[in-house]
Amino acid sequence: MAEVIKMPKLSDTMTEGVVASWNKKVGDDVKEGEILAEIETDKATMEFESFYTGTLLHIGVEKGKAAPVNEILAIIGKKGEDISSLLNGSNEDKKEEKSSAPVAEETIEKIEVKPSTKVEIPKGMNIIEMPKLSDTMTDGVVAKWNKKVGDEVKEGDILAEIETDKATMEFESFYSGTLLHIGVEAGKSAPVNDILAIIGVKGQDVSTVIANYTTPSAATVSSTPAPAKKEEAKTESKPQSVAVAKTPSNERVFVSPLAKKLAEERNINLSFVNGSGEGGRIVKRDIDNYIPSASGVAGKSFATSESFTEEPVSQMRKIIAQRLAESKFTAPHFYLTIEMDMDNAIAARKSINKEIAPAKVSFNDMVIKAISLALTKHPQVNSSWLSDRIRYNQHVNIGVAVAVPEGLLVPVVRYANTKSLTQIGDEVKVFAQKAKDKKLQPEDWAGNTFTISNLGMFGIEEFTAIINPPDACILAVGGIAQKPVVKNGQIVPGNTMKVTLSCDHRVVDGAVGSGFLQTFKSYIENPITMFI
Repeated sequence: MAEVIKMPKLSDTMTEGVVASWNKKVGDDVKEGEILAEIETDKATMEFESFYTGTLLHIGVEKGKAAPVNEILAIIGKKGEDISSLLNGSNEDKKEEKSSAPVAEETIEKIEVKPSTKVEIPKGMNIIEMPKLSDTMTDGVVAKWNKKVGDEVKEGDILAEIETDKATMEFESFYSGTLLHIGVEAGKSAPVNDILAIIGVKGQDVSTVIANYTTPSAATVSSTPAPAKKEEAKTESKPQSVAVAKTPSNERVFVSPLAKKLAEERNINLSFVNGSGEGGRIVKRDIDNYIPSASGVAGKSFATSESFTEEPVSQMRKIIAQRLAESKFTAPHFYLTIEMDMDNAIAARKSINKEIAPAKVSFNDMVIKAISLALTKHPQVNSSWLSDRIRYNQHVNIGVAVAVPEGLLVPVVRYANTKSLTQIGDEVKVFAQKAKDKKLQPEDWAGNTFTISNLGMFGIEEFTAIINPPDACILAVGGIAQKPVVKNGQIVPGNTMKVTLSCDHRVVDGAVGSGFLQTFKSYIENPITMFI
């Protein structure tokens, strides 16, 4: 029977996806595990594998077009199979939840959804199932358990490390309690939605629950006539498709099939391309972003008449544009700029890095620390506009804008006011590397209460930034400039830095923003006060 493939949800914020390319056309044979298409989300462009073997009977979303999550992406089945009922059923679903049109019994499966469990789960007990951590993940391997049965677990604790077909990822607990049961031993695999662990109250009996538990997604499928028995699910995860190419110099490079095909079409020598995929693998974005060096374009001339190139807006860029436009045209921005003396900060940083800190401290680390302390004294700035109310956050989570080729990501340094300069610096370095490697997780960029955008390292002395919702403010940090300054009535060489605070006037007034900047300035100009 034909299988319907729907637009997958490939990121936590994804509401729609764009088909960047199709690797198959209608009528082509498709094997399980083959790259069917490339889907562009708001975070990245990802290769989408087929879970089925058969003939591609229908393409629901054309190349370059967008579709909501769960929209029909494609249908795979037997060559010549009638899929009209599947397409008509989809159209009816869009009009109303229940279709009144009669359907021939022999053409559709009857699905009886079982209740999520056959036994009532005791109060305080929580079932943790094997999570689906990647779009192609069918099962996961527990690489390591960080807790053992009987241990106390807090919400947010790293419970285990789970190996998917893409990477090994840390898995946090969503619950607090005692680890009562481990369903998958370290080194073993289990299908998605199998019991991974049970957390509850110490002493609770889990044997009845384990014996009778059925995953919420379980369903009994019957049809008239009975469908052919389906092939059992494989328990081994599939590796990503990787092609091994040889360059003219006989050098081996690892490249995705799509990237290899594009490189051949564009006559690009793969030995000149740096791979940004896992393990240095060359993927589509590396080919798209490749700029030939002088040695790679020898003998070619550049255009001497008007010319241009165009490319579709990426899903990440589309989401950035949408969110920033909403912020700019919804929140009434106003801007406050202040200049501060950096001589003491320069001297303090030099002393810290030479005599105290185990790792190098940057000016950006000092800015984050000073901002976090100033926010504790000005809670109105550490707030959010929620239409019918204002939320004053009692915790301080600083979002730090990080530029990536596809756009901008804002990982969050949590509880920054409680952390040392070296702790802040270490976190920011890790975030920057994860952003570069495209390994930031959804929890890394969630929960900000204030944001910093620093362009000082690019030689920018002063700029304004658009507020990052739901924050009420964002600080734009310029570079340190050497200039003549007046001290004690004398003009002397000095070092100054300008920062501009963008404020949401619905939450923060001018006097509040100014008071906050004065407090921030006092910390930066007298760094020792940050350690008192």
